[in-house]
Amino acid sequence: MSPTHPAPGTAEAAAEVARHVDGNAILGMLTDVFAVDASLIELTCRACGANGPLGATDVEDDRVAAIVRCRSCTHTLLTVSRAESGGVQLAIGAVALLVAPAPPSES
Repeated sequence: MSPTHPAPGTAEAAAEVARHVDGNAILGMLTDVFAVDASLIELTCRACGANGPLGATDVEDDRVAAIVRCRSCTHTLLTVSRAESGGVQLAIGAVALLVAPAPPSES
């Protein structure tokens, strides 16, 4: 399969248990990617057109990656992987549009 998730039906896959949580679980990870509060990011699903905040998505989160799924149709919107270097990698899936607001201006 991929280095982030074992192939289905393997012993490794059977041993790996992903937590099913909402999109709020990966907000901290995305803080490293976006210069704004990740909870303000709006996603639009390419598959069904559903639109909403990142925090309202469904997320499968394990020790290696978090898979963000559309709550309406379950397509994978994006995958956020934890890199060995300590950073994150972002793979865009069925996201038709990702809108991150501008960072607040310093006064």
